[in-house]
Amino acid sequence: MPNQLLPLVTAELGAPADPRAAAMAGALVAKYPDAARAVLFYGSCLREANLDGLMLDFYLIVSDYPAAYGKSWLARANRLIPPNVFPFEHNGLIAKYAVLSEADFARLNSVEADNVSVWARFAQPSRLLWASDDLARQRTVAAVAQAAPTLLSLARPMAEGEADALALWKAGFTLTYNAELRAEKKGRSLSIVDADPDRYRRIGEAALADGLPSSPADAPALWRRLQSRGKRLSVIRLAKASFTYAGGIDYLAWKINRHAGTQIVIKPWQRRWPLLGAVTLLPRLFRGGAIR
Repeated sequence: MPNQLLPLVTAELGAPADPRAAAMAGALVAKYPDAARAVLFYGSCLREANLDGLMLDFYLIVSDYPAAYGKSWLARANRLIPPNVFPFEHNGLIAKYAVLSEADFARLNSVEADNVSVWARFAQPSRLLWASDDLARQRTVAAVAQAAPTLLSLARPMAEGEADALALWKAGFTLTYNAELRAEKKGRSLSIVDADPDRYRRIGEAALADGLPSSPADAPALWRRLQSRGKRLSVIRLAKASFTYAGGIDYLAWKINRHAGTQIVIKPWQRRWPLLGAVTLLPRLFRGGAIR
């Protein structure tokens, strides 16, 4: 069996990252000494030379949720509605990090996932900043290596017979952006590929050469389910974050303003009741096209 993709993913995950992000990953691991297995750095900050004032994005992979939280309700919440998301600060930088178990991270990067949120992100570049041991590193790399084949496999039946790797990537990202509440300007899904076409062609052609996982017979029905479930999950995760994420509504406003060019100002009552405040924003944001 050919295996052209895994070496490319391994090299990309091991590429240099900003030392300040690496230091932040180390500090994050120290919060979960008995559970941490790997830390991944992803998102738009990977492309930024100056991290000051930006919100960095991490995934913390843990052995399991009881090891991370003990018998706390957070373990149940992470298992039932993964991931949990928390804010984090270190040496003047701010971040948010999502927590997933090794098992959930592998499943949610595969075609077995019931939503797009993990594999859509890890089909894009990321960095493996820390792993507890060689086995944890191998498992994390293997999980990430599923993401691109998953996206391309599920996009191909919807791409009207298109075989070009870049066209499949663009079709896939357009579909995934419609499967979440996204605070992004129109065309953002296409600009991801246009920003680094060489990378996406290289990764895409390797995945195609290795052979994509089987896609469902009724792809349109699958995407309708993914899009419906994805929007519901976005709202449910928002509700959960109101309990786990201090200042979550201010972060929500910041992210929407940054990506959609809006000027949302959070009112005092919305901070006092963040869940209600966040929900009341949704109709306005849909009408204005700030989230889709």
